[in-house]
Amino acid sequence: MSDSERDETATKNEQEQEQVPNKNKRYRKDKPWDTDDIDKWAIQPFDYETDGKLIQPFLEESSFATLFPKYRENYLKEVWPGVTQALDKHGIACTLDLIEGSMTVKTTRKTRDPYILFKARDLIKLLSRSVPFTQSLKILQDDTACDIIKIGNLLRNKERFVKRRQRLMGPQGNTLKAIELLTNCYVLVQGNTVSAMGPHKGLKEVRKIVLDCMKNIHPIYHIKELMIKRELAKDPKLAKESWDRFLPSFKKRNAKSAPKPVLKAKKQKKAKANTPFPPPQQPRKVDLAIESGEYFLSKSQIAAREMEKKKEVQRENKEKRRGEREKDFIAPEEGPAVRPSKRVSTDGEDGGQKKKKAKA
Repeated sequence: MSDSERDETATKNEQEQEQVPNKNKRYRKDKPWDTDDIDKWAIQPFDYETDGKLIQPFLEESSFATLFPKYRENYLKEVWPGVTQALDKHGIACTLDLIEGSMTVKTTRKTRDPYILFKARDLIKLLSRSVPFTQSLKILQDDTACDIIKIGNLLRNKERFVKRRQRLMGPQGNTLKAIELLTNCYVLVQGNTVSAMGPHKGLKEVRKIVLDCMKNIHPIYHIKELMIKRELAKDPKLAKESWDRFLPSFKKRNAKSAPKPVLKAKKQKKAKANTPFPPPQQPRKVDLAIESGEYFLSKSQIAAREMEKKKEVQRENKEKRRGEREKDFIAPEEGPAVRPSKRVSTDGEDGGQKKKKAKA
């Protein structure tokens, strides 16, 4: 076979290998409309007209309700006119029930956008979780989503839960601020929940950081990783490459404690006693009773022996208690008697000299 024929066969084999699809993509077909210039994360704005005609109102009424804690009642009273005004622009009605402690949003005849009801539901959820009114209004925008992460049931120990929640916030809120800057999200820790607002990419990262923090993984590791990813995203050459070689890999290290010497001695004894022969058969209870003679006694004799043992134990305890009571009546040991010294007056004269002067 000549060199040219060998080159042709080699090129054919390479082409065949390139044409063999991956197992996961074997049945996928080319999509002519799916091009690289399309931003798949972009959200298209809602159009109120189709073919030059306005969209008709909904046939049925839909509603969502959520409860709020007692301490949010006064604040919600103040901002509720602003909530009503903001939702009225989108054709959504809202009610505040202070007796039941609930907020309700529902569609009206003016509602056209079907997804705005879910946005209104998220709005009242954020208000109930202590998010400020001005911040929670941003959820009505198309490019903003929210995620309320429940962390109260992840730990049983209350003290450990409080420490890890404080670790998420950091000293003076610095850790939380770093998470907000790297994920482009607003994050608020309140009670047993963490409320986050922002794009979907950032919300995914925030949820991962929060849950890992409750699993005793410090947020600083995720912050370092996000900072590296932000720098790598600026390089267009690395857009289609794996970033695993640039990202740090942190492994959990548990320092093993030194084994106790008692355990070592036990292990050595067991190793010495290990023989190929089976251990000797242990005597049964019946065999032990025959050896002690208890097997041949009647039931009444056995009961009398047990009663005698109990009485013996009672006698010993009685003697101990009597000795403890008699200790209180034993006189303490007294030291040698000490004669009181003569009193000396402040003027340096004793009492006898004073009496003589008085008689004179």
